Amino acid sequence: MDLHALDRYIKSLIKEAGHRIRSSFRMEIEIESKSHINDLVTNIDKEIENFFIERIRQDYPGHRIFGEEGFGDDIKDMEGVIWLLDPIDGTMNFVHQQRNFAISLGIYHDGVGQLGYIYDVVNDDLYHAVKDGGAYFNDEKMKPLEETSIADAIVAINAMWVTPNRYVRHEDTIRLIQDVRGTRSYGSAALELAFLASGRIDAYISMRLSPWDIAGGAVIVNEVGGITSNFKGEQPNLLGSDTFIAANPSIHGRILSDYIQIK
Repeated sequence: MDLHALDRYIKSLIKEAGHRIRSSFRMEIEIESKSHINDLVTNIDKEIENFFIERIRQDYPGHRIFGEEGFGDDIKDMEGVIWLLDPIDGTMNFVHQQRNFAISLGIYHDGVGQLGYIYDVVNDDLYHAVKDGGAYFNDEKMKPLEETSIADAIVAINAMWVTPNRYVRHEDTIRLIQDVRGTRSYGSAALELAFLASGRIDAYISMRLSPWDIAGGAVIVNEVGGITSNFKGEQPNLLGSDTFIAANPSIHGRILSDYIQIK
């Protein structure tokens, strides 16, 4: 697989998809709920996923697609080349704010991330990485993450996880919030991973994410030295939903051992 040729192809595809999304701002969009009332999907999510699928099947017929909206392939294993795609990560932000959302895409070969992309559509900012080739913010290579501490860290976490929940002891996440310098919640896993890779935050924690939420961002974060795992310290699950933490390597283990107690 020629990663550099594929990289050029994907960048052009992402930019065209971004243009289509920005053009939709002038239209009336159709909004539906999926698993619950706040799990939103729009006709634009569906149209963009189908746009990618049509092009991939035309130009790379041997590749499979694992997309959030379900128009791709029925993925039961990670063999071969798989595109893990979220056409609009942060749909609620897209609907309510028309900002703070992204296209998220990861290309995996036999379960190993090869290429990662997070495209901040509104700001026209592309975070991308090639395995063992570095991570980039637009055309600027990102530096390895610098050492930090819990006391100096900014952690991205949804406020829901510091209230009683069925995943972790919220008393421990409350201690984490008290011990770090600050917290953020942007409403888009992809953007939060992009901000981690670029050093704007130091950790991102979520109790349940799907493969397409993290696939592209994990490649980018790993290329700058960040660590991605589930709460057991294992590799993230790329076939189903799982707990997830991505963090600066100097605090990843400390957060898991001191502040995350799985129920």
